[in-house]
Amino acid sequence: MSESRPPLPPFTAETAAQKARMAEDAWNSRDPARVALAYTTDSHWRNRAEFLQGRDAIQAFLTRKWSRELDYRLIKEVWAFHGNRIAVRFAYEWHDDSGSWFRSYGNENWEFDEHGLMRLRIASINDLPISAADRKYHWPLGRRPDDHPSLSALGL
Repeated sequence: MSESRPPLPPFTAETAAQKARMAEDAWNSRDPARVALAYTTDSHWRNRAEFLQGRDAIQAFLTRKWSRELDYRLIKEVWAFHGNRIAVRFAYEWHDDSGSWFRSYGNENWEFDEHGLMRLRIASINDLPISAADRKYHWPLGRRPDDHPSLSALGL
């Protein structure tokens, strides 16, 4: 029996937004094992200049990521969708172990298999140093509250 991760392609505006919010919620958990389950066992990633394949590599990558990017908070927003593909833009805030804050901006291209698992993720990301006073994400760690502004509402 195959794993399934609804909503399944082909995506509509509603199901693409649902898929993006589910991904955002999982990433905001900062739980590498939970996040890795959304990908096919042989999923391919490009994250900045790093190329990964498979859930084990994804989980190891995320473990490293969240040991460096502290107090991580993320917002994703659908940019476009068609068939089994979704493009999102995102911004996340985090600080390093010296207390320097950053906002990382990026775009992701996602391709899903027929079971709703992501088999391809291509991410381009840029980091902007910010002051603590310039932070826009102040919710408690974990899921972004439903009433928190979106990227567009924040002017990001």
